[in-house]
Amino acid sequence: MGGALAQDKVSFGTNWLAQAEHGGYYQAVADGTYAKYNLDVTIRQGGPQGANRSLLIGGQINFYMGGPTTAIDAVKEGIPTLTIASIFQKDPQVLLAHPDSGFETFADLAKASKYILSKDGFISYFGWMKTAYEGFTDDKFEPYTFNPAPFIADKQAIQQGYVTSEPYEIEKQTGWAPKAFLLADNGFAPYSSTIEVMKPWYDANKDVAKRFVEASIIGWYNYLYGDNTAANELIKKDNPDMTDGQLAFGVAKMKEYGLVVSGDAETNGIGCMTDARWKDFYEQMVGVGLFSDGIDYTKAYTTELVCQGVGKELVK
Repeated sequence: MGGALAQDKVSFGTNWLAQAEHGGYYQAVADGTYAKYNLDVTIRQGGPQGANRSLLIGGQINFYMGGPTTAIDAVKEGIPTLTIASIFQKDPQVLLAHPDSGFETFADLAKASKYILSKDGFISYFGWMKTAYEGFTDDKFEPYTFNPAPFIADKQAIQQGYVTSEPYEIEKQTGWAPKAFLLADNGFAPYSSTIEVMKPWYDANKDVAKRFVEASIIGWYNYLYGDNTAANELIKKDNPDMTDGQLAFGVAKMKEYGLVVSGDAETNGIGCMTDARWKDFYEQMVGVGLFSDGIDYTKAYTTELVCQGVGKELVK
């Protein structure tokens, strides 16, 4: 990649405040990988008031960290977004239980006194839980306010979280580590932390999109398996509440659970997506009533930029 060309300026909007789950993008900024690919990348962090998806649709940013549910919904609504890579093979969503709750399997969680979940979780994966496992009932639902106190106070409650984040915070506050049940390892298998663009922009800028995807993939390998110090400094600059302990925990859990490198990504590289996985997820969501039959979900994504083994040699 020659450095003589003027760099293409692009922006990428994340789905939350800067954290280890965004590390590969910060890594590619910090270590010059984007620059090597002739890209000048600005990362715009999301957050509680974040409107990055609206900014993508409005043409204010080029790339967005999305997910398959909103991507398929966009097809239904006639919004031409396109998913071009999935950095996470597994969704980091977990259900957390007290270590002494007596819950040993995912099915046991139905017996909890209450299910503390976000509204999004209630309409998506909780719908799946009710069809895949017996005993989960709507009347135990309690809205999650992103404060673990109600969960901590009730030994028989379960709470949603990201395997990379909430367990760390809970253990820090209480001294005990919650049990974590990863939805992706119990039958709920959407892609997660995807890279989304607007299709008209993509059609006109395919080379820029390809370079962004490839540089981001290399950034992710280097963040997980190389020296991520400079990337973590950038994350803490964007999100001053982030700590070194939390970042180290996030990286360890991403590796332990194979969130980024597992399944198709092991053989074909980070970012890989397959038609079969998209089809399975769409049919699963039709089964729970989240989507109606007959949406052309294949319009939500393209696999043409991924599964080519880019950066695989960087695994250490």
